[in-house]
Amino acid sequence: MGKRLLLFLLTNILVMTTVVIIWGLISTFTDIDLSMRNDSALGINLPAVMILSLIIGFGGAFISLAMSRWVAKMMMKVKVLNPDESLNHEERAIVEKVHRLSRAAGLVHMPEVGIYQSGEVNAFATGPSKKRSLVAVSSGLLQSMDDAAVEGVIAHEVAHVANGDMVTMTLLQGVVNTFVVFLSRVIAMIASRFVRPELQFVVQFAAIIILQILFSILGSMVVSAYSRHREFHADRGGADLAGNDKMIHALRSLQQYSNRAVVNDRTNDAAVQTMKISGKAGMMKLLSTHPDLSDRIARLEQR
Repeated sequence: MGKRLLLFLLTNILVMTTVVIIWGLISTFTDIDLSMRNDSALGINLPAVMILSLIIGFGGAFISLAMSRWVAKMMMKVKVLNPDESLNHEERAIVEKVHRLSRAAGLVHMPEVGIYQSGEVNAFATGPSKKRSLVAVSSGLLQSMDDAAVEGVIAHEVAHVANGDMVTMTLLQGVVNTFVVFLSRVIAMIASRFVRPELQFVVQFAAIIILQILFSILGSMVVSAYSRHREFHADRGGADLAGNDKMIHALRSLQQYSNRAVVNDRTNDAAVQTMKISGKAGMMKLLSTHPDLSDRIARLEQR
């Protein structure tokens, strides 16, 4: 928990530092009025609020992207597998799979390859660019799946890298963040005009927090919907790289593991909680970043 909190604080400090520096540079070297007051009908300097929203929205998203590979290594304690060093048979096989599939996907720069110790059945791809990407698998996945299923999972993650999904999701998140910051502040400023002057600051501050939480939840639905779309796309890419049968086999293996976990009443285990690849059901489906495994399998079977 302490390490997670430290990384969270560090990210936010970097975001705020970026905002202050850029805000100061704009104020110093341009003629743009960055004060929030204006003589317009709303009494709000909309261009200034929009500039601030863009800086916070995209600044935070791109800082998170730039730090994504480093944060993943730190938080997941990923052991990076250097192909030029001595590796055991299992480790070398994972590196060879990632590199072979990456070349088949047309990647010029091979992703870093890593393994992290965890009972969860999972894998992920991250990094700020195709040139600086990371593909990591859990020890639980390697222990629970056969070689064909592991290759299907890795092909799916390599497809994410080849598709540039990390950058695309960052751009979308930046747009969503910008609208969240802009709308919450504008509506809060307008709402504060309907109370006594001595209460305006309190009302505006509280309204910003409440509206930002509300709009963030709504924005998360948009981001999650696109994330589910890109998962289907990565499944197709993985099928092209490893073969349709292997990709379907990988998803069925994940489904069987998920079903066994539910039957054994392990739904509260970390191995199940972190297995985001299985998706969610009911209303929570709107906030799920992954589609239901049955839907993913059905789409591949229809190819």
